[in-house]
Amino acid sequence: MAEKEKQDELADSLNDLFSSVSTMIKTELQGTANHMELLEKMNLRVAEEYKGFGDVASGLSVFVEQLKSKSSGFDEYVKQIDAIDQQVTEFEAVVSVLDKHVTMLESKVQSVYHNPSSS
Repeated sequence: MAEKEKQDELADSLNDLFSSVSTMIKTELQGTANHMELLEKMNLRVAEEYKGFGDVASGLSVFVEQLKSKSSGFDEYVKQIDAIDQQVTEFEAVVSVLDKHVTMLESKVQSVYHNPSSS
């Protein structure tokens, strides 16, 4: 009977070993499954965030195109303003020359007024 008890004891030990190994593997697999589930949730969350960024980028793109369209409408006005600025610069130069002439004439008139005998 001792041999039967040893075989039963060995069978029980092997059964316990296989049961423990099986439990360990199941636990490891459950941990891996939990990690995978967490990663899936994280990926879904990140996908939502990037979808929102895509919507914002799309909106900005439309806004930029609208601004380009509006700004091109101002090009003609900018050209007109540049032309007016050039004309004002030229006009200022003419006024400066005239001012010098008027100052010189004024000086001559005052000179003649104060010294009438020299004319």
